[in-house]
Amino acid sequence: MAKKYPHPLDGARNAAMNTIGKIADRAVLVYAQHEVRADRLSILMDLMSVHFEIQKLRLDDLLVADDFNLLHDIGGINRHLDRENKKLMGTVIIERIGRVESTGY
Repeated sequence: MAKKYPHPLDGARNAAMNTIGKIADRAVLVYAQHEVRADRLSILMDLMSVHFEIQKLRLDDLLVADDFNLLHDIGGINRHLDRENKKLMGTVIIERIGRVESTGY
């Protein structure tokens, strides 16, 4: 069997996945404090989709954002993400990534 060599980006991808997990955990906690039930897996998948396939998020900034901005950004991604076509629809302004122009409604 051939020896598998790590890809140069594996470390960065693993670090991003770790941070996304922490963001999702925190978002679920903050939503719960406001008596809103949030699905951790959905938050994880939305963040991964945007970060790895649409536009890199400033994950470290999102992780330490105040509660309002954290929920604003997570909610904006949730509302505007076209999961089928991997696009953010309309013009989305998300604190941690700035302005994203996209086609759509």
